[in-house]
Amino acid sequence: MNRLLSNLASGISPDGWLGDALRLESPNHDDRPQGEAVSLIVVHAISLPPGQFGGDGIVQLFSNRLDPAAHPYFSQISALRVSAHFLVRRDGELIQFVSCRQRAWHAGLSSWHGRQRCNDFSVGIELEGCDELPFEDVQYTRLLTVVARLSAHYPVDAVVGHRDVSPGRKSDPGPHFDWRRLASIGDLPGVLR
Repeated sequence: MNRLLSNLASGISPDGWLGDALRLESPNHDDRPQGEAVSLIVVHAISLPPGQFGGDGIVQLFSNRLDPAAHPYFSQISALRVSAHFLVRRDGELIQFVSCRQRAWHAGLSSWHGRQRCNDFSVGIELEGCDELPFEDVQYTRLLTVVARLSAHYPVDAVVGHRDVSPGRKSDPGPHFDWRRLASIGDLPGVLR
């Protein structure tokens, strides 16, 4: 592990929180299985309402406060109990909802290399975005930092998309996500392209 990644790891507290992230705790998490280490990072994309950015919909969804009357789409998803560890907004703001030591409910029905229940051994990072638009440069910058910190702190074997652990069910982070930017970190194993 190179020195840069070692220094980045110091940003993760012993209880699994990144010091420079806005902490908005979600109730949608539970304990990882005993002895389970984080070995996978799953990159997602989300926008609420779909294709719209900057509102409170994502935070409300992850905190079980989404008003089903606020938008027609919200009535379809307001009963969901989901979360992710992190959200990277379009402007690069980083929000953490769940400690990395806990299991966030982000991947759902999923498998990676024959292992079921990816939530057990992964960290989920949501990017505010959609399949139809490219992500912002500042989002990649923030994502690269978070992935590098996680990879320095945990035995991460792979960085994948939601589509890779739930093929046919999910498409995110979508066709505009540039996997080469993640691969440019260099010291990360298993970054999909």
